[in-house]
Amino acid sequence: MIRTVTILLSSLLLFSCAGKGKTKKDNTAATPAPAWSDEFNYNGLPDATKWNYDTGGHGWGNHELQYYTAGRKENARVENGMLIIEAHKEPWKGMQYTSARLVTRGKAEWQYKRIEVRARIPSGRGTWPAIWMLGAKQPLAWPDDGEIDIMEHVGFNQGTVHGTVHCKKYNHMIGTQKTATIPVPDCSDSFHVYATDWDKDSIRISIDGNTYFRFANERSGYEAWPFDNKMYLLLNIAVGGDWGGQKGVDSTIWPRRMEVDYVRVY
Repeated sequence: MIRTVTILLSSLLLFSCAGKGKTKKDNTAATPAPAWSDEFNYNGLPDATKWNYDTGGHGWGNHELQYYTAGRKENARVENGMLIIEAHKEPWKGMQYTSARLVTRGKAEWQYKRIEVRARIPSGRGTWPAIWMLGAKQPLAWPDDGEIDIMEHVGFNQGTVHGTVHCKKYNHMIGTQKTATIPVPDCSDSFHVYATDWDKDSIRISIDGNTYFRFANERSGYEAWPFDNKMYLLLNIAVGGDWGGQKGVDSTIWPRRMEVDYVRVY
């Protein structure tokens, strides 16, 4: 009886050790080091070797209410291991609000990658946070040179996340954009991983590993597939605008912030 128990215990110990070793090996294999990342393990302004700013108060044709600032901690800073992009209600250069739009343009541009952003996004009527990509061609012709919206959210439709692509053939200006939505009821309370997997054949957009949007390369020319271009990443909060402000802006909720735990490119 004692010998049987000893053998059984030995077998269980060997099985346990083998399982632990296999798990560790599998985890390592499943998580390669990113080709580019910002883990935000510092404090102060966003890393100037990785991020530039788009600045201005014109909203790029979207009739937004914010002025995008540069190098201003009130609107973009890193603290407690997080990137904070924060929109404030305050007069600034003729606009009613301030915010920040961080871009990797000129610092990092990619072709055919997986891009992951772990973030918690703001709530409130008039907020319009986005995690997205644009073609790196200069000068940029929009929408001809391509846009991938990894995550968009408008505060008047709380808890619905949008994934979209734009190009000359498929875009919202002519009502042909390719898009999908997914309910994320706790998107403003919890962090989620917003990602795109992009290669020469397709673009896939997911949240927490759940792919809910696919756009295939139909191989009909540049008007339908400019996504062989290198692209760069943008992170921002807009205020109001043609979409974000469709049901007005609640003037009592500000400031509002998007918190980003990390950005990783594989």
